[in-house]
Amino acid sequence: MNIVILTGAGISAESGVPVFRGDDGLWEGHRVEDVATPEGFRRDAEKVHQFYNQRRRKVQAVEPNPAHRALARLAREGSHRVVLITQNIDDLHERAGSPEVLHMHGELLKSRCEECGKVSVCRHDLSRASICDACGGIDCLRPHVVWFGEMPIHLDWIQQELERADEFVSIGTSGRVYPAAGFVEIANESGAKTLELNLDPSEVSGAFDVSRHGPAGELVPAWVDGLIG
Repeated sequence: MNIVILTGAGISAESGVPVFRGDDGLWEGHRVEDVATPEGFRRDAEKVHQFYNQRRRKVQAVEPNPAHRALARLAREGSHRVVLITQNIDDLHERAGSPEVLHMHGELLKSRCEECGKVSVCRHDLSRASICDACGGIDCLRPHVVWFGEMPIHLDWIQQELERADEFVSIGTSGRVYPAAGFVEIANESGAKTLELNLDPSEVSGAFDVSRHGPAGELVPAWVDGLIG
């Protein structure tokens, strides 16, 4: 059986990673337009670097939770084929042991050179003085994350996997951000069973065959136990 799983901010929030945007419209005290758009980076690259430097440090200080570990166990021990897609830019799925993760919004612990395109592991602070180790360029590195106005990554691959899925499971997502919010409709059209595991009903909760609500750290391990014992 092919199982396609989508995870969002709710799964990492239980590890202490702040959700993308609060009720006040701010992301950790900053306007999204200032720190999560290409225009904001062009206006004040140093401010954007400082913001992501702080987030990079925070992410490296937290640990995967039972939901991350349960999904890794499903991929390693289950008899099902598991495709794990995440909207999150942290590395908690990898640290939990998931063998392959599609980061559709990029990865915080990587940088990308705007001159040569090289993507590199980055666990340290970046600034406008940072040098690309591939082309030697200065003031050309940026966080390898997808900002508003940019195209998510792996969309063609994700579309193919959704069309061949036997089951689609959404975990910890708000259902507000497209194209991810539309994945359940693609899965429904392909005849897959659909399951939502979320703290509260998402914006697209009604599109799922089954919705279960509660902490991901409780719901996900229970679901995985039911699949593989």
